Amino acid sequence: MATRYRCSACGNLTRFDVVAARRTRAYFHYSVGGELTIEDEELLDETVELVSCRWCGASGPQIEEIEIDGLDDVPVVGTSDA
Repeated sequence: MATRYRCSACGNLTRFDVVAARRTRAYFHYSVGGELTIEDEELLDETVELVSCRWCGASGPQIEEIEIDGLDDVPVVGTSDA
């Protein structure tokens, strides 16, 4: 199940700063010229440490996690899957 956030202080549903620790396995492909391309990255573990509202700055118990069915296969913008 995918997680979405909601700020109970201001009602924001779209803009959050998320601090997370991730452990991944990736295939590093270096060109002959030394340029790195990361391929086949797999997320092994992720821990969300802090979520704060970009609009009002609220964090902690004011940020609600909302479970959304059917979004597990939707790529997240800013990741290698998008």
